[in-house]
Amino acid sequence: MRVLILLLTLAFVAPAHADLLYVLNSGDADIQVLDAGTREEVRRISVLREAHHLVWAPDRSVLLIGDSGGNEMLFIQPATGEVIRRERISNPYHMEFSPDGKHLVVTSLRRNQVDIYNWDGADLTLAARLRVSDKPSHLAYRPDSKVVYVTLQGTRSLIAISLETNQPLWTMEVGRDPAGVIWHRDRLLIGIMGSDNVAVVNAETRVVERRVVVGRGAHALFVGPNDGPVYVTSRVDSRITVLDPGSLAVLHAWNVPGGPDCLTFDPEGRVWATLRWAGRVGLVDVESGTMEETRVGRSPHGVLFVPRRDVAAAVPAPAP
Repeated sequence: MRVLILLLTLAFVAPAHADLLYVLNSGDADIQVLDAGTREEVRRISVLREAHHLVWAPDRSVLLIGDSGGNEMLFIQPATGEVIRRERISNPYHMEFSPDGKHLVVTSLRRNQVDIYNWDGADLTLAARLRVSDKPSHLAYRPDSKVVYVTLQGTRSLIAISLETNQPLWTMEVGRDPAGVIWHRDRLLIGIMGSDNVAVVNAETRVVERRVVVGRGAHALFVGPNDGPVYVTSRVDSRITVLDPGSLAVLHAWNVPGGPDCLTFDPEGRVWATLRWAGRVGLVDVESGTMEETRVGRSPHGVLFVPRRDVAAAVPAPAP
């Protein structure tokens, strides 16, 4: 009997090194781990209140998932979904590691603060807390890791913060309710959620050089595999727009019912999208634009595809 229980436990925790899909159900206070091949649930992780975003540690040994409503950061073993530890962190809404892997910047949408943490490869240490106004949302880094840029939804603005002094450098207006932001080929691209466009910003001159129309509720931006196209989700028009990585011309515009929010990519180049209003995850074929849907929890937000090569590498070797 003990052997049978052990085998069943191992099968549940590590499903034969399958590709995994992590889905953060912000409306259900949990994290679903799916077998990406079968779409079957292999684990469900309870959080205190409301998980929104997640990020790989720089060495890809652990996942960090922010429970913004519960004021916790979860450290997750990516191969199994096992919770390694939980750490008290103030309102971790959006977060990203700096390109050099030395800092984790966390935005607090509810508390109007930006926290800068030092990272030593295992632990976070709070280096600075900046009070900002208002609604700090998403963030992106300059490639040299010296500056972080944060969108401020409540003031139509973008703020630049020095990671050398941990002090603000400047603020500029970019449009109503700015949300997602990425650094792309010497420019910042910002989803203007209160409108229908992506603002293309020159951070040196602090000028909005152009606007690319993508659809109402332009929200988050993601660069495809191998520095490929830029994907933009528009939650009001329920659309995913694909932009040429060089010219930013619109290549495709897929109507995706359910309010697409966050995206992740698998090794075959397919796009997985959380459908925020529908409680589903969509798998989009980039050639045809067709989508398959899988029911998940309420208000799914962050999503991450973990390939089996990462799963296999992260599973501890059996004891001799």
